[in-house]
Amino acid sequence: MRTGYGLIDSDGRRSRAVAWGVIELGGAELAGRLGRLLDTLSALIETHRPAAAAVEEVFVARNPASALKLGQARGVVLAACMAGGLEVHEYAARQVKLAVVGRGAAAKAQVQHMVRVLLALPETPPPDAADALALALCHSHHRAGGYNGPAPVRRRRAGRWRVLPGEGRG
Repeated sequence: MRTGYGLIDSDGRRSRAVAWGVIELGGAELAGRLGRLLDTLSALIETHRPAAAAVEEVFVARNPASALKLGQARGVVLAACMAGGLEVHEYAARQVKLAVVGRGAAAKAQVQHMVRVLLALPETPPPDAADALALALCHSHHRAGGYNGPAPVRRRRAGRWRVLPGEGRG
């Protein structure tokens, strides 16, 4: 089990990465891993004192056992954030990708690349950390003024312009 984290400082227009990484929770039984997750997140919150947290909404997993573990870990994340006094905001993965890449079905590599570019990082963050940083960027865009994705994408086809469904302001 592992989860990424990413902290940014942002005014909604300019953002800079403060900290990011991956919390690896292998080894012990589930209860021990969840306890370590809580301790690590609590320490990050104590150290950096963020004002808010952005968490990915639950998605449907194919494996019921995996879905249950994911739900338990997500519960620990939410509890740590609430105990730390943070506002918690939830975003769907598609919404995050749309805000950061401009395409809701973007691949992980595209998210990693755009996070690196948008935050001017010296190196590409690991996928889980890039996802967490993308969540933070998505939240900063939304907080700054009701951001609802990039402007509509228009493509020329058969002599006329059209707005592609699902690729613009909603």
